[in-house]
Amino acid sequence: MTKNYLFLFFSVLLINVANAQEEAPVSVTKNQFKINLLLSPGFVYEHAFSPKNTLYSEASLLVGYRSNSVYDESTWYFIPRITEQFRHYYNLEKRAQKGKRTANNSGNFFALHTNYDFQSISTNKWFNEYIPSFSAGPVWGLQRTYKGKFNMDFNIGGGILVDKCKTEFTPIANFSLGWVIGK
Repeated sequence: MTKNYLFLFFSVLLINVANAQEEAPVSVTKNQFKINLLLSPGFVYEHAFSPKNTLYSEASLLVGYRSNSVYDESTWYFIPRITEQFRHYYNLEKRAQKGKRTANNSGNFFALHTNYDFQSISTNKWFNEYIPSFSAGPVWGLQRTYKGKFNMDFNIGGGILVDKCKTEFTPIANFSLGWVIGK
């Protein structure tokens, strides 16, 4: 008789554990590291504060090319950038219900975006120096991590740009391709 109760107890416990795993809330990854290789190479760390909110921190290098037809000169420029975003992922449950991936923070988000662009580390006497600047504003975006941990991140919005000469409205946009590293 005791064996029957013991069997019944473990059966109910096993069923509850299985149901709890199926009903577990979908949440963002606690700690995520990425390497962005295309467009603006850099390193990203995303830390979760709650099941839907993260702090996204990126150190990257903007790469550009300019030419001056008057002097028949051209140059590449490299601008170090630090970006911070407080992200709120709002559609993780809906994606999970539809059978879509939510791993590695694959979802849509709203964010408060800030970045600081440092002075260019390359110079050329025929071109204006790139002035350090700070920008901030709200953005909407999406991040997808596919099999093989290939990652695509896009966000767009508007905000203010401040440098030593002016303060003005600016569009904010970012698109990056890279890989999630780690688990």
